[in-house]
Amino acid sequence: MCGIAGIFETREARAIDEALLARMNQTQFHRGPDEGGQHTEPGVGLAHRRLSIIDLSSGHQPLFNEDNSVVVVFNGEIYNFQELAQELTALGHTFRTHSDTEVIVHGWEQWGADCVKRFRGMFAFALWDRNRQTFFMARDRLGIKPMYYAYLPDGKLIFSSELKALWVHSNLSREIDPRAVEDYFAYGYVPEPKTILRQAFKLSPGYTLTIKRGETIPQPRQYWDVPFKFVGNISGKQLEEELIHRLRDAVSSHMISEVPLGAFLSGGVDSSAVVAMMAGVSKEPVNTCSISFGDPAFDEARYAAQVAERYHTRHYVERVDADDYDLVDRLAALYDEPYADSSALPTYRVCELARKHVTVVLSGDGGDENFAGYRRYRWHTYEDRMRSLLPQGIRGPGFGLLGRLYPKADWAPKVFRAKTTFEAMARDSVAGYFHGVSILSDALRTRLFSPAFRRELQGYQAVEVLREHARNAPDHPLSKVQYLDMKTYLVGDILTKVDRASMAHALEVRVPLLDHEFVEWVSGLSPELKLHGREGKYIFKKSLQPYLSDDILYRSKMGFSVPLASWFRGPLRERLRDALLGPTLADTGIFDQNCLRQLVDQHQSGARDHSASLWALLMFEAFQRQAVGARV
Repeated sequence: MCGIAGIFETREARAIDEALLARMNQTQFHRGPDEGGQHTEPGVGLAHRRLSIIDLSSGHQPLFNEDNSVVVVFNGEIYNFQELAQELTALGHTFRTHSDTEVIVHGWEQWGADCVKRFRGMFAFALWDRNRQTFFMARDRLGIKPMYYAYLPDGKLIFSSELKALWVHSNLSREIDPRAVEDYFAYGYVPEPKTILRQAFKLSPGYTLTIKRGETIPQPRQYWDVPFKFVGNISGKQLEEELIHRLRDAVSSHMISEVPLGAFLSGGVDSSAVVAMMAGVSKEPVNTCSISFGDPAFDEARYAAQVAERYHTRHYVERVDADDYDLVDRLAALYDEPYADSSALPTYRVCELARKHVTVVLSGDGGDENFAGYRRYRWHTYEDRMRSLLPQGIRGPGFGLLGRLYPKADWAPKVFRAKTTFEAMARDSVAGYFHGVSILSDALRTRLFSPAFRRELQGYQAVEVLREHARNAPDHPLSKVQYLDMKTYLVGDILTKVDRASMAHALEVRVPLLDHEFVEWVSGLSPELKLHGREGKYIFKKSLQPYLSDDILYRSKMGFSVPLASWFRGPLRERLRDALLGPTLADTGIFDQNCLRQLVDQHQSGARDHSASLWALLMFEAFQRQAVGARV
């Protein structure tokens, strides 16, 4: 796991500012504290920070081919590099190292841009081919590893693993993208390919970018998508055995390492499944890491301990106190963009714990998206069945009226909180799902934004992100929202959270449930095998019954929850008021000050629970103060 950065002159081969390149590289020191390297030649500068995992002695970067005409900087792991190296050697290529990085330069020589289709792993890389005068960037299929880039007015392209490295370049405009702000307050993150800045972008998962110097700059090209192609009729024990075989293969392929390796173990289905498979293929006891919470409502430590005991792991546990809120400013600096998932706090802590014992960990991320584990999938499929019974002409006005009249009852049991359901039913399928996942509703965002800022949006609404992806989504209601989540929530929230939290501690996290071969096969299973009645992850849990107890498989999902509501009425009361009602947000011109005050007052009086909205605003204020304020 590493950090990469670089500068490419798209028009002519001018000299590269080596000091600037070094500063860009140094901002990502935390991603690769073991060593750094850079290469410059006219028109090209490539830089790398290394966290040594494979081929510790000779896997230095930037790395070249035999005649030094192709050079690459690479972040990630290619798990099938040994097989590819054998194939490329048979085709006449000469390898000088035993690193996975070297298969990229030879793969490029042999297959060109299609080399990415041969790689099994997580990766973001950039290479320069002097003979072809071609610059090439690629990102892995699911977006496990990040890649940011920006075109500058003078013809330069700059890129990096984290946005903070691009900030270093003085010619990068600091202008905020209003559409990204609208997206952030809907989703809690800025979805690909946007960033919070107008001029900077993320390379989307499963995309490459090929630029020939002096030619018109093309758009990124997609090389992979989640297929959702029916795999055929497999049932009963044969299906369960096939699933376990594929799961074990994915986990085993992710365990290659020359440094200490372990796993996150939350006690949930996904991480427990990964640990069970690791224990089955490992000669040594598996290292497992968990965190516990003082509040039993949020604490899964006892379930993690049960799995650790069953598989005789070396189990490490650390308690996170309920008042662990001093990380707020640290997180704003870490993520570079506004990021509103409060579970980033405990994720940061579990990465901190893991790094004390190992350098690489496997996680269970991706299980919910693969196997329909989120409760919202159940609600959405139910709502979609109801939508099919009533035409939009009747449903829209009728349920829209009910949604307006029904009181918002945050305090009530979920069965009585029908306002959100009525509002979702008034919309079409995509808009209804968007309404369910939004952290601030359309109506609240309209109230929150100032009239001047709403004019800047020019009618843009964040639901367009999902509508764009829905054009390529499968037709089945469940498969469609799984696809939408894989394109947005998985990469923009889950994988971003884990990458930044782990890299802050120079820890590599691997996600075998997002092995693309495993994802392709699982996507082709019948939706009824994933959500069976009210049971999400049905076939996954059924297949795992010989390996995990019913206590692990069939209890309610908990996750990393943080007591925001009580924080904002207690220890963070004054900090919240100072941040949200102070000059930082007021000076942006984005927000309606009366709405901000109303949100704070209603929450702190106990009249309403605005904790999710307030956290999003608090993180935006911290971003604005630290990232923007420090660089203008």
